Amino acid sequence: MRRILRLFRPYRGRLAVVGLLVAASSLVAVASPFMLREILDTAIPQGRTGLLSLLALGMILTAVVTSVFGVLQTLISTTVGQRVMHDLRTAVYAQLQRMPLAFFTRTRTGEVQSRIANDIGGMQATVTSTATSLVSNLTSVVATVVAMLALDWRLTVVSLLLLPVFVWISRRVGRERKKITTQRQKQMASMAATVTESLSVSGILLGRTMGRADSLTKSFADESERLVDLEVRSNMAGRWRMSTIGIVMAAMPAVIYWAAGLTMQTGGPAVSLGTLVAFVSLQQGLFRPAVSLLSTGVQMQTSLALFQRIFEYLDLSVDITEPEKPVRLEKICGEVRFEDVHFTYDEKNGPTLTGIDVTVPAGASLAVVGPTGSGKSTLSYLVPRLYDVTDGGVTLDGVDVRDLDFDTLARAVGVVSQETYLFHASVAENLRFAKPDATDEELRAAAEAAQIHDHIASLPDGYDTLVGERGYRFSGGEKQRLAIARTILRDPPVLILDEATSALDTRTEHAVQQAIDALSAGRTTITIAHRLSTVRDADQIVVLDGGKTVERGTHEELLARDGRYAALVRRDARLSPAVT
Repeated sequence: MRRILRLFRPYRGRLAVVGLLVAASSLVAVASPFMLREILDTAIPQGRTGLLSLLALGMILTAVVTSVFGVLQTLISTTVGQRVMHDLRTAVYAQLQRMPLAFFTRTRTGEVQSRIANDIGGMQATVTSTATSLVSNLTSVVATVVAMLALDWRLTVVSLLLLPVFVWISRRVGRERKKITTQRQKQMASMAATVTESLSVSGILLGRTMGRADSLTKSFADESERLVDLEVRSNMAGRWRMSTIGIVMAAMPAVIYWAAGLTMQTGGPAVSLGTLVAFVSLQQGLFRPAVSLLSTGVQMQTSLALFQRIFEYLDLSVDITEPEKPVRLEKICGEVRFEDVHFTYDEKNGPTLTGIDVTVPAGASLAVVGPTGSGKSTLSYLVPRLYDVTDGGVTLDGVDVRDLDFDTLARAVGVVSQETYLFHASVAENLRFAKPDATDEELRAAAEAAQIHDHIASLPDGYDTLVGERGYRFSGGEKQRLAIARTILRDPPVLILDEATSALDTRTEHAVQQAIDALSAGRTTITIAHRLSTVRDADQIVVLDGGKTVERGTHEELLARDGRYAALVRRDARLSPAVT
């Protein structure tokens, strides 16, 4: 609760104004029953028309002032609540942006989206109105009880006898709903993940080609059915008990009339008609804020489950961070060194890389080859700090990448991978993601260098053409060249090509390779290759196997040794005669 309250700290000034409005509104509202008593006991019996008019006008003004205060406090409290929601959404998104790549490889995309959309969205009512409701109802209850005591303390005691029981009931209902809410949000996250995966372009293609559309629909229906059950349970939890409280509260006026009449018949002090009507009016006024206060308590306990899920993400440890005093390189030459690099994803599965020592001079090219699972891509991920080494170090121009600021790394290292990602936006917007202030001429120059300009120009909307979900309006080779154009626009001195052409046919690969050659010119290039035809001209080739360097040299030197590399070349020759 303390942590939740800290979310409102930046807005304490506006909340103080809300508190004043609430207090003023409650005090003004309490005055109305006292004016009613004077009307019934004095103004009407004594025929004092002037006093009657003044008191009636006072009651009308009380209602007007209360309404105006209510509108103002709703405006301010809603604004504060929405700002807190904005702060939470932004904090979670920023936290996720800082998480290492490993987090996203083990977390379903729909789960992440559900935390931001469903969990934070589910807190909206609590954040925007609960604080105000709590203060407003608490103030109203206190002011009303004080006014009731001023009218008749004995009737007040009768009215409040069952209050502790009501509080106990509401707390039990709150705990019950909190448990169900936790289950409901997990189910919503699961359903969101199912929708994200199965209704993406890739998911639709897979489902239809595998004939699983009906099965996926049934699976979604089962997920939805479970959510229906949890929603019903959540809404009905404690409903009968809370209804019992409402019934008892509604019956209290009859009890008050009965108690007052019994007191007068047994010789007790008489209660005037005005006092009795005013007291019942106050008691009825107490009913709404008291029930609302109990319901707010239930709602707050329910919302704790949502806050806990959000705080789980905010409390995730961020493994890759900037140092306290990061190094910023204004001029980047591009020398990359792997110095006795060790890396482990999971201690249970053993090391992925062991003792890698490689130097790539500025402007030189390194090719990393080896069988699947040898650690090729992992090695490339260490340069832009998608992962950090377990031991040893990776340096850029002699500075450990862990000591560099993130901006330097982003400017220094460009990555073109096999999995090209394009946003559902125009071609121009996708290219400008690398350089937001790029001119149209710069876009064209980058596209021409990537050999994709002619195709873009032939489209009806040119550079304003929407690429579609994940770029599905373009072929694999076209998407790859768009990614290369995007990287050319950023102009990084160090370039990492991670299996950039392995999924393409030979003809498309040739076109993309020409674009890659244009991109690589004058840059430090690290190529992760499956097809060895793309690495023959590299200044240095390193062969990995089991996370260790087993060979290194040029293409000719390694062929002459007739070792692992030569075996890989012969394998490629068998699979694709054109490669030889």
